Amino acid sequence: MGLPRLDRIDLRILTHLQKNGRMTNVDLADAVGLSASPCLMRVKRLEKAGYITGYGAHIHLQKLGDTMTIFTEVTLSDHRSHDFQRFEARIRAVDEVIECHLVSGGYDYLLKFMCRSVQHYQDTIEVLLAQNIGIEKYFSYVVIKTVFTKQHYPLERFFPTQD
Repeated sequence: MGLPRLDRIDLRILTHLQKNGRMTNVDLADAVGLSASPCLMRVKRLEKAGYITGYGAHIHLQKLGDTMTIFTEVTLSDHRSHDFQRFEARIRAVDEVIECHLVSGGYDYLLKFMCRSVQHYQDTIEVLLAQNIGIEKYFSYVVIKTVFTKQHYPLERFFPTQD
């Protein structure tokens, strides 16, 4: 049994919830053109099918204190399956790494670090290098200014429906 087929109303529900997961079911139903009961049933179906994986708060980190974002290109010394698995297992446990992407091109991984300072980042990298997890080389890019970060996806542009 596959995933339920989504229609334009399902995509609208997902679009609204990713922008405001705390909106009431009544407000959501109004926004997508349904009455409350059918809207709630759709939301429950989307949750059960795994389209909605959770709800959370977006934190304004700058209000808590200074942080730095650093993008890091990582090249592994060896490229066997277990080399990638070992690296991914270890990097997943590093709290400062908030994104890890296996990429094509001139290096293997693009990591996004969130740290308190350059020294915090350097300490984190030195610990990783000392653990011998296969890092051959890395290049770091300190973010000077984040112009914007989108917290939602344009679902209706990515997945147009035929209904």
